[in-house]
Amino acid sequence: MKITVIYGTPRKKNSSTYNIAQQFIKCLDDEDVITEFFLPTSMPNFCRGCSKCFIDYTDCPDYEYLNPILEAIMNSDLLIFTAPVYVYHVPGQVKAFLDHFGYQWMAHQPRQEMFSKQALIISTAAGSGTRSTINGIKDSMNFWGIARTYTFGGNTHSVDWNSVDEKRKIKFEKKINKLARTIKAKSVNVKPCFKVKLLFYVLRFIHKYFRFSEDNFKYWKSFGWLNRKRPWK
Repeated sequence: MKITVIYGTPRKKNSSTYNIAQQFIKCLDDEDVITEFFLPTSMPNFCRGCSKCFIDYTDCPDYEYLNPILEAIMNSDLLIFTAPVYVYHVPGQVKAFLDHFGYQWMAHQPRQEMFSKQALIISTAAGSGTRSTINGIKDSMNFWGIARTYTFGGNTHSVDWNSVDEKRKIKFEKKINKLARTIKAKSVNVKPCFKVKLLFYVLRFIHKYFRFSEDNFKYWKSFGWLNRKRPWK
């Protein structure tokens, strides 16, 4: 299984999300390619709102940063996102990263390859907030068309992985092993979940009958999605 990991911060040794991600990778890795990116280094800029990506994403002013990430994503079977909780939500650099991919939401021009991929979102917090943080990323995964998205939220009761109670680490490990087995078991012939299919059909209806954007209409039509073809078949 080819895996691309997007780390929400550059922290490694003392980061709970990083260490939990490494445990997942160890369980999932079958000596395939693991590609890693760290935010904000891998994407240091905010989206400028220029809308060039909606016409041609290669015209994005930050394409030099986006291109290697996008290529890795397209070549992967599984995407892993890590995000510690910052003031009850995703870190700003994670939001800035996701903003650059707004053009490929199903409301616009989704990538066909996304409908056969899986994603894993990992979030940790010393206290609470993992649910809202995870949901902030999961929205993008669903609208990207990612077939199945799994989540792992952990309250560490510590800001440093080395200070996390050993009993809690053992509890995390059991959850990690169980979820990793599920991801591996469902990694063959991946099909979109009900919610992703529902979003597709709702937006298909909008594109077909309302045509708010001629560019988006032409994009959907070019794949035959406005007729009988589907991106997961």
